[in-house]
Amino acid sequence: MQKIWLVFAQFVAALVVVAAALFALDRVAPGLLPFEGAAVSIREVSNSGSAQPISTYADAAAKSLPSVVNIFTSKQVRVQRNPLMDDPFFRRFFGDRFANDNRPQRVSNLGSGVIVSEDGFILTNHHVVEAADEIQVALPDGKTLDAEVVGTDPETDLAVLKVKRQDLPAITFAKSDSQRIGDVVLAIGNPFGVGQTVTMGIVSALGRSHLGINTFENYIQTDAAINPGNSGGALVDGAGNLVGVNTAIFSRSGGNLGIGFAIPISIVRQVMQEIIAKGAVTRGWVGIEVQELTPEIAESFNLPSTDGALIAGVLRNGPADRAGIRPGDILVAVGGKPVTDSASLLNLIAALPPGKVAQLRMLRDRTEMQLMVTIEKRPSMRQTKPE
Repeated sequence: MQKIWLVFAQFVAALVVVAAALFALDRVAPGLLPFEGAAVSIREVSNSGSAQPISTYADAAAKSLPSVVNIFTSKQVRVQRNPLMDDPFFRRFFGDRFANDNRPQRVSNLGSGVIVSEDGFILTNHHVVEAADEIQVALPDGKTLDAEVVGTDPETDLAVLKVKRQDLPAITFAKSDSQRIGDVVLAIGNPFGVGQTVTMGIVSALGRSHLGINTFENYIQTDAAINPGNSGGALVDGAGNLVGVNTAIFSRSGGNLGIGFAIPISIVRQVMQEIIAKGAVTRGWVGIEVQELTPEIAESFNLPSTDGALIAGVLRNGPADRAGIRPGDILVAVGGKPVTDSASLLNLIAALPPGKVAQLRMLRDRTEMQLMVTIEKRPSMRQTKPE
C-alpha cells in the first residue's frame, strides 16, 4: 500500500512539473503551443471608421447668430385697487400715496425670434407676444425696430411678426424630419435678458407629445440649455441650419434642468406659411372629445390592441353628432389613415379642410362600421381638448 502511494505522489509531482514548463513556454513564446483557450469574437473599429473629434461649432454659430433677434414686448394692465384705500383711518396715516394704485401700469416681457425672410418676417412664440400692445425687435447689430403681429397660432405656440426693413439675414431651414436622436444642436436666444447666447447639446428625443404644453405637440427634446428668454429662439444643427423653434422647458425651479422642447421645422414651416398667406391657421374639426385606449380599456372592450381612440364625448349638434357618432365608439381610421392614439387622431382631423366629407371608421359593440362626417372649421381657442 505504501508503494502505491509513493508511485501516485511521484505521478502528481511530474504533472505539476510538466504544467509549469508548458506555462513558462507559453509566456516566453505565445502561440507556439498547438492549443489555445476559448476566444471571444469582438468587432473593432478600423482607423478609417474612428470618430473624428470636433473642437468647435463656431462656423455653425456664426452662420445662424445674425438671424436670431431679441424681442421686447409690453402691455398695459390695471392692478386691482386695494380696499384699504377707501378706509379713512388708513389714509390718515399713509396719505394718498397709494390712492392711484389702480391706474394702468406697463408690464414688460422678453423673448427671442428668428428672421425667416429678407423682407422682414420674424418667427417667435405666441406666448412671447400674447396680448402685447407694443413689440420691439433688437437686431444683433444693436438696431431696434418696431414690429407688428402678422398672425399667431396659440395651439402650436407660434407667431409671425413683420418689421419694415429689407435685406435682413434670413436663416437657412434644414430639411424636414432630418434630425436624429444624438445629433448635435445649438440653442440660440436671450436667456434672462443677458444678451444673445449660444448653448450646445444633443437631440435627446423626437416626437414628444402628451406633455400638456399645447394642443398640437410633436416636440424635439434637447439637453441644450434653454432658459426663460430663450422662447422663440432658434434650435440649429451642427451646420447652422434651423431645425426647430425653442418653446418650453421642463423645470421645477424655473431654470434649465437639461430638458427643453422645440417645435420641429416641419410644423414651423407649415404654420408660418399659412399665417403669412392667410393671417391665421385653418384646421378641421368634428366636435368630439377623446381619451387614450389604455390596455385596461382595450381589454374591457375585448380589443386586440390599443390602437385607436375612445370617443369620450360628442358635442351636441356638432359634425360628429349629426353623423351619428356616439360616446363609447372606438375611432380607428380617418379617411383611410389609421389612428394610433388620441394625438394622431387630432392631427388627422386637423389636416382636413373645412367642408370636406371624410370617412371615419370605428368600432361599436365590437362591430366595425363607417360613417361620413362633414368637416367644419376648428374654433379659435387658447387650449382645447383633443379631437
